[in-house]
This record gives sequence, C-alpha cells and structure tokens, in this order.
Amino acid sequence: MTAHISCQDIIENLVVSIVIVDEQYRVVYLNSAAEVLFDISQRQAEFIPFQTVLPGEEQLFLGLKRVKESGHAIIEREVKIYVPAHGELVVDCSIKPADSEGGNAFLLLEFFQLDVQHRISRDESLQAQHQVVRGLAHEIKNPLGGLRGAAQLLERQLESDELKEYTQIIISEADRLQNLLSNMLGPYQQSKKDWLNIHAVLQRVRHLVKSEVDQRLVFVGDYDPSLPEIWADMDQLVQIFLNIVRNAVQAMNGSGNIILRTRIQRNITIENKFHRLGMEIQIEDNGPGVPKSMQETMFYPLVTGRAEGTGLGLYLSQNLIHRNNGVISCSSRAGSTVFSITFPLEKVSAE
Repeated sequence: MTAHISCQDIIENLVVSIVIVDEQYRVVYLNSAAEVLFDISQRQAEFIPFQTVLPGEEQLFLGLKRVKESGHAIIEREVKIYVPAHGELVVDCSIKPADSEGGNAFLLLEFFQLDVQHRISRDESLQAQHQVVRGLAHEIKNPLGGLRGAAQLLERQLESDELKEYTQIIISEADRLQNLLSNMLGPYQQSKKDWLNIHAVLQRVRHLVKSEVDQRLVFVGDYDPSLPEIWADMDQLVQIFLNIVRNAVQAMNGSGNIILRTRIQRNITIENKFHRLGMEIQIEDNGPGVPKSMQETMFYPLVTGRAEGTGLGLYLSQNLIHRNNGVISCSSRAGSTVFSITFPLEKVSAE
C-alpha cells in the first residue's frame, strides 16, 4: 500500500526555515524550522509585521519591497541577522512571489542557516585536534616521568643544599607539567549514563555557583517544562555547565545576569547525523562579550583571555559534550554572550 504524505507534512519537516508574508508584509505562516530559528510560534507570529520578528533587518525588508514591486525572485547571500534567543546568525535568504488560489499575493522567504554548517565543520576539526592532543600528551607523560625520577636520584647523590635547589625546580616543574597534561587528557573513566531531567542538572549548577557569589549575580531560569528526559552522564553534564557558568561569572566580575534557557529543537544535524528532535540549552550572560580575536579559537586547548586562566575549561567542556553526543556553539557581542549546547532527543539504547 502506498503511503500518502501531504505537502504540509513535507514543509513541516524541512530543515530550511520558511516564512510567508502578505502584501502588508505581515506574517501568515511559519514552518517548524522557522519557529525554532526565530524562537516564535506560528500562533504568536500570525499577522504581526515581519519587521517585528526581525527588528532592524533593513536589508531583508528592502528585499521584500523589491520582490513585491518587480515580481522577480531574489537571493540575499550571507545576511547577518540578530535573533535574541540565538544571537547573531548568518543566513542565505531567498525571496520570491507566491500567488494563492484566491488571487491574493504573498511573498515566500526561505532561510538557510550558514553558521550551522560552519559549526559542524568546526566541531569536526576540534575533534581531530583533540585526538592529536591526547596522543601528544600520552607521549610526553612517559619521558616526563623518567625526567622526574632521574632528578630524584640525582638529588640523593648531592650534598650541597644549593645544588639540591636545582633538582627541586626540575621535580616541581615536572609535576606541574604532569598535572597540565592530565587536565588536557580529561576524565578517563567510562561515562555513567542514565535518564536525566536537564532542569535538575541546571538547578544543581545554579546552587553550586550561587554559594560562591553574592547578590550582585542574578540567575534567571527560562525553562521549557515539556522537555523529555535525556540519556547522559549526570556528573559530566554538571561539569560542562559549571565550567561555562563560572566563565560567565568571571567575565562579569561576579556582577550581572545569567539566563539558563532550554528549548526543543527540530531537524538538527550533529556530526553529520540527522535528528528529528533535539534539546538546546543556552547559557546567556550580559557581560562584556568574548573578544573577536578569541571567538574562533575559544574551544582550543590553552586559549584563555585571563592571566590566571588555564585555557582548558571550554576545551574539556566541548569534549564532554561530544561524549554525550552533543555539540556546542557560541555567539557573542557586548552585553550578550550565548553558549548553546544541543543534544539529540531520540531514544538511545542504554548500553
């Protein structure tokens, strides 16, 4: 028997975000991907001006006018749009006229998110670099242990306290490098995964951090209560979000707002695998933002903007996220830095 699939079903399952506006540039339709992209539902967006959905996007609004007047489709390449829920995004947008059966004229916009592909490529590059770093760390640890042992043996043969100071320097520096390499390798134990409520994880992180700061730091929980449980390692998730939140606290010098936000995601791609449903956790702060010079390298090991920092927090968080089948990205500008972590939500086997 042949299965019948409606056009509506196909449109709702597209990865491309589709928006339809009327002659007054009011929104009349959003598909599921557009609801996620603009963080607004079809019911909320219906019949509101398109500029309300994307305030300040003059380039796209002028494009709508050109298509309405000329009747010819256009494509706007690499347009930067700002969506409060996601920060700055880069999209390709096609705009074309679409007449209805009743004779009404509509305009159809298709948004293809370019930064998603960039994020996937960057994540794959980070994973390859992580494997190289782990290999190098293992190779360095063995001779480093031999160097420390030789310094200890030499120290026993020395009678001069002045000379022993030099062997102590060798030993202490060897220990420091051993600790650094151990941190770069990260936790080696097997993940202990279980079904978890992500909001319980975030609340635990919130309580841990609040015990370290004063009332100048304000937490805001913006949770989607409909989210199902996730198959993940509780300790690893706590470590992931603790690293990111503590980074935010340090960037704001302990004074500001941190929003913990959860949302459902549809039609996502993680490590070249398509998932119909996903969960996005956002950590947003209103600090000074990540310097432009660091935004492409912030997840690399030993990259830090603080003199006292190790540059391993985000690097290890990214690796732990990968262990739990997720992906991380960041958008940042002065007054709004958003770290977005996405995990797939389809049922996985508890092996």
